[in-house]
Amino acid sequence: MPKSRPGNVDAASKQPTPKPQTNFTKWITRIAGLLLLAVTFTWLDSIKDRWYVLDPKHLHELAQEAIATSPNDPQGMITHILTNLTSTYPQLESPSISLNSNASEWVFNNAGGAMGAMYIIHASITEYLIIFGTPLGTEGHTGLHTADDYFHILVGEQWAFRPGALEMEKYGPGDVHFLPRGTAKQYKMHEGCFALEYARGWIPLMMPFGLADTFTSTLDIPTLYHTVRITGREMIKNLLVGKI
Repeated sequence: MPKSRPGNVDAASKQPTPKPQTNFTKWITRIAGLLLLAVTFTWLDSIKDRWYVLDPKHLHELAQEAIATSPNDPQGMITHILTNLTSTYPQLESPSISLNSNASEWVFNNAGGAMGAMYIIHASITEYLIIFGTPLGTEGHTGLHTADDYFHILVGEQWAFRPGALEMEKYGPGDVHFLPRGTAKQYKMHEGCFALEYARGWIPLMMPFGLADTFTSTLDIPTLYHTVRITGREMIKNLLVGKI
């Protein structure tokens, strides 16, 4: 076996050994990153109202008008709502908001144990407006959301309950069931109940709740595809007109 000569040191051993980053430095970096994210999200949350276009008061009045114009006729109410919205927010010249006027584009929605169908009129990063309901009736959990939710009953009746309440809440045609962000309830929609639902806040953060039942229960991949396709398409269309 050849003996190594004195002074013949392997070249790799001459390379300086990099100093490992200390655990303290790693934790400082992580904490700084989390603080930066928290500050950024807090700032964005404080200015999100500048991107709102739809108005809860106007939508409540519009829902009541639709009920008066087409009593017990959900299709007539939807037509009235769309006609008013596209008149208020013209779609051809420099639109401030993009609306989906294809009222035949309904998809199932399973969320929180409840099942119905929805027609997405508008979807953007900070707002959505849909028609939701079922002729059969359903019951479930509202979800715990990062957006305020305004549920305008068009036809039928909705009941709701929050922990600690000993009496249920009742909402009929023309009523609005307001659910502030960060709160949750049990709710029930009776047979033939449809509503105009408006949410304002961080809409993408609501999507996991709206899609979770697909993976844990229904495995309805076509519905998942169409929900993501329509929602993504409408959000992109709104971003293209400058609506966040």
